[in-house]
Amino acid sequence: MITVGLTGSIATGKSEVAKLFSAAGIPVFDSDAEVHGLYAQKTIRDLLGKIFPDVIVDGEVDRPRLGQRVLGSPKDLRKLESLIHPLVRKGRKRFIAHWRKQGSPLVVIDIPLLFETGQEEELDYIIVVSANEDAQRRRAMARSGMTKQKLAGILARQMPDVEKRNRADFIIENSGSLEQLRTQVDALIRKLAELVRNRKP
Repeated sequence: MITVGLTGSIATGKSEVAKLFSAAGIPVFDSDAEVHGLYAQKTIRDLLGKIFPDVIVDGEVDRPRLGQRVLGSPKDLRKLESLIHPLVRKGRKRFIAHWRKQGSPLVVIDIPLLFETGQEEELDYIIVVSANEDAQRRRAMARSGMTKQKLAGILARQMPDVEKRNRADFIIENSGSLEQLRTQVDALIRKLAELVRNRKP
């Protein structure tokens, strides 16, 4: 089985690419969904409540409030990541082990901050979803609650797109239509299937 990392900066369309892989029957591990699941666990909520009391509202994690809190504080961000990242990695390992046992030839691991957290060495190949700056900013600003200041803070945390592209095994250009995106993903799935077939046992 080969493991393929999927990443890309905000609003480049990484989630849409993940959906296309999933629709093609390829198992996809969604790191964001894993985090959401962790936030729903009482033990995690209790821990977060001790570290960031103001982000627990009506017994639940207020994710926008948590994001705002850590976005402006590198110290708080490190605290959050030290708690959450190891648990996400455990979930990912369980996911890979499950699909290996099922005999799946390929899994896709969706990790927004893949390069930033130094996880590329754990995967066989890396796909970077990229978009031109105009398309990226237009999509980002269309999101609920997004501001120019918030977007600037998010981009400051992320590796520049050009550097991600330089470190990628495969690049998906997503500045155009959904149909153009689907065509690229279909071609990449065929290429990955060829890599699986040619992989030495």
